[in-house]
Amino acid sequence: MLPRMRFGWLTLGLSPSAERDYAAIHEQVEQACFAEAAGFDSVWLTEHNFTGESIYCDPIPFAAVVAARTSRIRIGFAVIQLALRHPIRLATELALLDNLSDGRLDVGVGHGTNFNEYEFVGYGLRSDDSRARMEETLEVMVRAWTEAPLVHEGKFYQLRLPELRPRPRQRPHPPIWRSASSAGSVREWGRLGAPILMARVPLARVPDRLALYEAGLAESGRDAAGRRWLRDRAAVWRFVHVASSQRRAEDELAAALLETRRHMVHARATHNPADFQVEASRVNPWNDPRVSHEDGVRYSLETAALYGTPERVADQVAEMEDAGVRHILCQMSCGHLPHATIMESMRSFGERVMPRFR
Repeated sequence: MLPRMRFGWLTLGLSPSAERDYAAIHEQVEQACFAEAAGFDSVWLTEHNFTGESIYCDPIPFAAVVAARTSRIRIGFAVIQLALRHPIRLATELALLDNLSDGRLDVGVGHGTNFNEYEFVGYGLRSDDSRARMEETLEVMVRAWTEAPLVHEGKFYQLRLPELRPRPRQRPHPPIWRSASSAGSVREWGRLGAPILMARVPLARVPDRLALYEAGLAESGRDAAGRRWLRDRAAVWRFVHVASSQRRAEDELAAALLETRRHMVHARATHNPADFQVEASRVNPWNDPRVSHEDGVRYSLETAALYGTPERVADQVAEMEDAGVRHILCQMSCGHLPHATIMESMRSFGERVMPRFR
């Protein structure tokens, strides 16, 4: 019997200082591996660089450790920033990881952060051509997995190689998930028949986004079973925190989000080039520096978080199910929540929330 709901464990684990990095990395490993024991279907790893916003920075070697210490759970990226990667090196690393994990890899891809221009600058790039870089990198990566020999003459890369070894364990290659942060991209990825990872879309907008995805899938040429498989895996991202009381859950999550937002806004104000502007369509109260930290946190608590007692969180999951969601990415690891608190929240979610939807 198929599950009614799928639950992915997602980490955007912030380390508040360089001195805390070693401990934070090992705590992240323990949490990611415990996700399997807690009953999650998948682990999703983010990528950010230079400021501790995602402590391990490069999710690929981190994923190799998780693969070695788990046996069932799928391991995904949400997302790999393709514009910062060489396509052949990336194809090789991911093919090896797919073999090491015995075919448990899901590859979420994106062009890179929409907000942290300093990440591009750190690699000697700017984001102006990041979408074109992403698409060429993705094309070369997939061709490297499926063609031999490979000859590519593109805008950014001119490549000739006899064969990529090893080939991925999954054939023809691991599923490639697309990040969908706008209504237009949701439909486009449906039309291309790609599984999607949606950002923290407010619940009121979720049914419309899913309807757009279904409209795209109807144009994809996939058969009914293929469309249903993709629709059931369309994922929506949420902050998730479970505690013994509603007040405690709200206080703990609000405090963690407050410190996370302060770090995020400060890093962008300090490190982004003066000529960089975020697209207006991508700004909301959570990431808008003109909004107070307290109001930004309140917005996320009201529109993008599931928190409270196990019973209350299960009710919130049921509300998402009623809106058509079948796959939730649960960000349970975020900056400034103590490791023990995160582990207890994960345990409670696994024991007292998930079974209601299995």
